[in-house]
Amino acid sequence: MRTIFTVDWKNPGRRILLASKSPRRSELLKLMGFSFETTAPDIDNEDSFLDKNDIVGSMQRLALAKTESASISNPDALVLGADTIVFHCGSILCKPRSENEARAMLKRLNGSRHEVYSAVALECKEEGFFESAIEKTLVYFRNIEENEIESYIRSGEYADKAGAYAIQGQAMIFVDKIDGCFYNVVGLPVVKTISLFKDYVTRKDQADV
Repeated sequence: MRTIFTVDWKNPGRRILLASKSPRRSELLKLMGFSFETTAPDIDNEDSFLDKNDIVGSMQRLALAKTESASISNPDALVLGADTIVFHCGSILCKPRSENEARAMLKRLNGSRHEVYSAVALECKEEGFFESAIEKTLVYFRNIEENEIESYIRSGEYADKAGAYAIQGQAMIFVDKIDGCFYNVVGLPVVKTISLFKDYVTRKDQADV
């Protein structure tokens, strides 16, 4: 019998569905060795889920809402959902809606430390399985010149990025150091994601005994 030490988390025995259209999450999931499909979660006004006074709980609820929206029409699938935000001095920074908003976010983060949270959730409706987890990474920005911010804004890379930057892209030059999981900042905490799949496969094996 397999145990948690020998469990093959890459092959959970069900088709895997990523409830996200993020190319970054897809790329990371592929690098982790998964075969999967993608779908866009049907969630209106994602920001309304978030509560700055309950970052962990509200983000996990949002991630689970994403898996639930995809699980309804795919009850046989193992659905993975995720969401990432930047938290700085008591405020949540999501994806900027304009150049001016992106510029304001980068100026706010300039020369300071912020927190990046990613919540991940895994659900299989047929088996009544759902679990979620959250990861936090501390990111420190160096003192950035105004012309560097303007150059970054002109690149357009800020679009669709929490906090208006992509650490794996041109914004790498803004970062002095990080404390925690790098891939969490990209948008998918690798170890926490593996843990969710391990939980699913382990419970499935125990149920089959």
